Parts: sequence; C-alpha cells; structure tokens
Amino acid sequence: MNASVHQLQDDPHVGRYERSTGQSTEWWRVTLSDRPQMYRIEHGRGDAPANIDTVVDLENLKSKLQKWHREGFLRPGAEEAPVAVEGRNGFLEDLRRTASAATPPVSPSQSDDAHVAIGAVEIPLGHAGAPVPRMNPAYLFPERFADILQDIVENRRVMLIGHTGAGKTSLIEQVAARSQHGVLRANMNGQTTIGDFVGFWTVKGGETLWVDGVLPAAMREGLWLVVDEIDFAEPSILAVLTAVLEPHGHLLLKEKGNERVAPHPSFRLFATANAVGAMSVYRHLYQGANLMNEAFLDRWRVYLMDYLSPQEEAEVLMRTLGARITQPMANTLAAIAADCRAAFARDDLASAFSTRRLLDWAELMLRSGDPERAAGPAIYAKVSAEDAALIRSIIRHHIAFDE
Repeated sequence: MNASVHQLQDDPHVGRYERSTGQSTEWWRVTLSDRPQMYRIEHGRGDAPANIDTVVDLENLKSKLQKWHREGFLRPGAEEAPVAVEGRNGFLEDLRRTASAATPPVSPSQSDDAHVAIGAVEIPLGHAGAPVPRMNPAYLFPERFADILQDIVENRRVMLIGHTGAGKTSLIEQVAARSQHGVLRANMNGQTTIGDFVGFWTVKGGETLWVDGVLPAAMREGLWLVVDEIDFAEPSILAVLTAVLEPHGHLLLKEKGNERVAPHPSFRLFATANAVGAMSVYRHLYQGANLMNEAFLDRWRVYLMDYLSPQEEAEVLMRTLGARITQPMANTLAAIAADCRAAFARDDLASAFSTRRLLDWAELMLRSGDPERAAGPAIYAKVSAEDAALIRSIIRHHIAFDE
C-alpha cells in the first residue's frame, strides 16, 4: 500500500457526507487532491454525476464541514455527528432540569422571617432608621423584573439602561420601599463631584474632620446606592467605582491615609444610564453622554428597561386613580403615551413621555374635566412649540374634542 493510500485512510476529513432529501440522497464527497495539503470536494444527488467539483485547502474545508453538519449532512456509520445533534437538541432540556433544581443563593442578612415577597422573589428586609423611600402602592412589578429582583438578593451589581422616564430609578426605590432598605442617590449630571462621591476633609470649629461621600457612607451603613446617569460621570468617579465592582471589592480612601472600607452585607450598588450598550444608538438624544468600555460594563448585570406596555400603564392608572377613572379612559390615555413614545423613538419628538407625566396629566384633567386645559401645565409647557403641536395632534387622534 503506497503512502497516498495510507494518508487517505488516516485523514479524518476524507469521506462521504449525506443527507436524505425525500426521494434521493444529497451528498458531498471529500478526497485528497493531487496538490499537497489540498482536498477535492464534489457534490451531487443520488447516482447522478457530481455537479460541483473543486479543490480547497484545509481551513476552507473545515468551514465547509461545519456548514454541512449544520445542514444535516452525516457520514454513514460515523458517531460524532449524531452525538453533536443530540447535544444540541438536549441543551434546553438539561438547562431547565438543572435550573429548576438549583437553589438561589441566600443573602447573609436573610433569615426565615426577615424578608418580604415581591412577586416570586423573597427580598431580605433592611434595618430600622435607614432613609427608606416612600412607597407607591400603585407601583406595578411585571414578571420581567424577576431577574433584577433575584440579582438584588444575590448582591449583583445592577445597571438599568433605557430612555429617560422609563422607570429605572423608581424600580430600585420601590423595591427598597417594600423591603425597608435605605437608598442614597448620586446624580452624575454635573451635580456630584468626586468629593461628594468619595468624601473630603473640612474644618469645623477649628477641628479638621473627614466627611464621608455617598459611596463610603452607603458601604458602611448597608444602604443601597443608585448612581444615576452613570454615562455622564467623571472618569475619576468611574475609576473609584471599578475597584468596588470587583468580586469582594472594597473602597480605598487614599485621601484618608489609604483607609479600607469594606461593604456592609446589606450594601447594594446600582447604576442607571440612557446611552450605554443597547441604548448607544440613541446617543444623539443624550448630548454629553460618555462612552463606556466593555471591561467596565462586564462588571455589571445590564438590563434594558422599556416603558410599560399600554396594558400595564392602563393598570397603573386604574390602581392610582381608582373609581375616578374608567377602564376605557385609562386605555385611551395609555395609548396616547405609547404613541408619544413611538414618536420620540423616531426622533419626531425631542422629549420622552414618562408615566409620571401621564399620571400628572390624568390627575389634572380629572380635576378640570378638560384634557386640553390639563395638558397645558402637565405637558405642553414642558416641551418646545413644535413638540407640543405634535403631541396635541396625537391627543386629538384619540380624543374627540368639542368644537
């Protein structure tokens, strides 16, 4: 037996790859080419002559083999392809079985009776005396928030991205309100300096004192810190955050002799952003937003927050306004808000339409009995004349006014 025959028998890529196509069999055949390190591939159906006959190198052949396997071509008698197909088909079944059997990690501060249920997730209760946000009893927790809630229990770093008014900060505050956790907010739109964030020395009564910023204060006291509009933060603030975002991360106060601040077990860190990741396509709507690299984003669980659906928003209106509003009225108002947001996404409107704005408008129209009059201070006066004209046309599309 000559060397070329030995090579033909030993090469794992050489052979015939087939799949059934009804009445006939479609096939690809791989053989060694006369040219060194090259392969001849042929294609045909049944017993008909090959309709493709070409020569490729090894890298090209490997790409074709992957494509053939995806398309269902198998080598008769070979075992590796059926195993690959079985693994592909069985992945979701294995995942569902293991996920249902897994026990979610429990926060160190959680006990059998020190928690509150929000949906299907048990949130550990906070401690007395913390600056707990005011609870909104009409707030709606859709099922899609379950992963965010579980991340809070597991002490993940959560970043919520989405348009202004989508409810990013209010979600965190309403979870905290129900679980009695204190919340501190640091707004990155130019109001918070590195000193406000980390801390600074000051003189009081002739004595030099250190004043903690919001980050070390939250870490020491076990509060929840929300860094609002993090895509507008100064680089110095992001640099400080990076160390805290590391697993078992801590804060090093260089200004205070390199004092190390370890996080309290109840400490949670959140961020919100308008033009990060999946929202980067809307960067033109948020002038001044900074780019964030993947290394920084990979330290967070990033969730895209959209506005409530019209059905959900109608439910919020009904919960908030009760008997003062009918279901058809709530449905109409929710539809108007949805149309305004669609116009905002198309760049036809320069401002978004938050649920807060919708509720304010509804409250005022219930007092005045006039949607147009109520829209003046609740909507029109807050936007440009061009935006007000477009919103007015959307409202009149849904509501027939007396002429």
